[in-house]
Amino acid sequence: MARAGAAVSLAALCLLLLLAAAAAAAGAREDPIYSGELVWSRHPELKLQNFSLDREDGFQLLSSPADLTRRKLGERTGVRKKMEVVQQDDEALVKLENAGIERSKAVDSAVLGKYSLWRRENDNEKADSNVRLMRDQMIMARIYTVLAKSRDKLDLYQELLSRIKESQRSLGEATADAELPKSASERAKAMGQVLSKARDQLYDCKAITQRLRAMLQSADEQVRSLKKQSTFLSQLAAKTIPNGIHCLSMRLTIDYYLLPPEKRKFPKSENLEDPDLYHYALFSDNVLAASVVVNSTIVNAKEPEKHVFHLVTDKLNFGAMNMWFLLNPPGDAAIHVENVDDFKWLNSSYCPVLKQLESAAMKEYYFKADRQKTLSAGSSNLKYRNPKYLSMLNHLRFYLPQVYPKLNKILFLDDDIVVQRDLTGLWEVDLNGNVNGAVETCGESFHRFDKYLNFSNPNIAQNFDANACGWAYGMNMFDLEEWKKKDITGIYHRWQTMNENRLLWKLGTLPPGLMTFYKLTHPLDKSWHVLGLGYNPTVEHSEIDSAAVIHYNGNMKPWLEIAMTKYRPYWTKYINYEHSYVHGCKISQ
Repeated sequence: MARAGAAVSLAALCLLLLLAAAAAAAGAREDPIYSGELVWSRHPELKLQNFSLDREDGFQLLSSPADLTRRKLGERTGVRKKMEVVQQDDEALVKLENAGIERSKAVDSAVLGKYSLWRRENDNEKADSNVRLMRDQMIMARIYTVLAKSRDKLDLYQELLSRIKESQRSLGEATADAELPKSASERAKAMGQVLSKARDQLYDCKAITQRLRAMLQSADEQVRSLKKQSTFLSQLAAKTIPNGIHCLSMRLTIDYYLLPPEKRKFPKSENLEDPDLYHYALFSDNVLAASVVVNSTIVNAKEPEKHVFHLVTDKLNFGAMNMWFLLNPPGDAAIHVENVDDFKWLNSSYCPVLKQLESAAMKEYYFKADRQKTLSAGSSNLKYRNPKYLSMLNHLRFYLPQVYPKLNKILFLDDDIVVQRDLTGLWEVDLNGNVNGAVETCGESFHRFDKYLNFSNPNIAQNFDANACGWAYGMNMFDLEEWKKKDITGIYHRWQTMNENRLLWKLGTLPPGLMTFYKLTHPLDKSWHVLGLGYNPTVEHSEIDSAAVIHYNGNMKPWLEIAMTKYRPYWTKYINYEHSYVHGCKISQ
């Protein structure tokens, strides 16, 4: 993608330069019609006596006063027309340049690296100049290869191809001059000599402009295709489980079921229903991720003995999750692990999502093999086929009072977060009669309701404000007493039932959450919950360091290879890589 994006910027720049040169040349040339210059060889019928020989201009026409007057008027008209043409060209060039600049700003700088000629704020024009020079040379060389081949200049064609290959080998993946080999400057000089020869033999402004336009269009199409492929592959990577974590889960599971039943119990079970303690709900099928959430919370807690963790996992990971926390108890805190499959009340007759997942239409949507076979095709829908949307662990958040009937408040945490300071202050926040305490995520025009819901549907348009501010799951304080009074689960069921054909929203839990807790959400201070570490490379470290909770929402989870390396240490600091199970499964930083 970096090459394609750079090609777009370079091609657009070269096109502007050529157009500017052409416009300047057009303005500088004299028009023989208006200057009165006549070529004698083209008009032999004119008699010799009508001309005089001028030392500089050759033959000039001897005219009558009337002819001279008409000629002067014609010259003025010609000059005026030329000025208008030049002015129009200048205006067109300015518009084209501005459009190119705006377009370049939409290109991800992380993809293009340091190379972007369009950026006006580039404060050092000489930075990485050799890299830019070689890329420019390769673009012009490709243009000249086409022209050379079309004009049977085969020797020159082969020489250009040879120089292009040499430049490609030298340039490689370099984005800075420091990354270039020592031979790069010599190869750039050799390429310059070949380009000079090609310009002398092949230069044609119109042909080069046409070729640049074709290259620009081709690069545009390539960028779009690569973006689709990148989206597909990132969604695919987000669905995978690294071998190390899979190994960890399997080994822990085996050892758990080798334990005698009396050793499978956690201490402090009397704390599990004490409403005066600080209770956390964590639903996860990832042992390592869950360990980071619990460990980071306890490390930063002022009174660990007053904290209680309620973990729910699936049948496959139940043994592993239990074994891990039996081996690594959270200090003085209490912990309890449950299997979501043991909640017999959570069935298709009660839960609309389970009923819908059993329908033929939903099975066809998820499992039918007749789909697009290319990487780019269907990438926009791939994320909605993520297995997490099939898991009741993802929808269990709408049943908190049913799971924990004796609790008054509970803090819900996602498994892709890290806690960085004591969270007990959240229990002191007055929710003002609301059910959900969450950090809002809307800016001037994004992360509002119209991003998540289908406002072309009257059921949505009549009940919700399209500009209402969205909020984040991941760290939510829920008042379970108010939840019961307002029948939140019933509201969720009604909307979920209406969305059987996915006409109100696609899939996932945030859209129905926004609808269920509409006008029932209290905005928390943003420092409680900083998001974006799984997709946004521009989150400031100062903002992260001051946050109570940081959230790796997005595809680039910290346990995946595609994680952003600059944010990963905030997560890895809570893992003991010398632990026998972790080390044995070759899980490393």
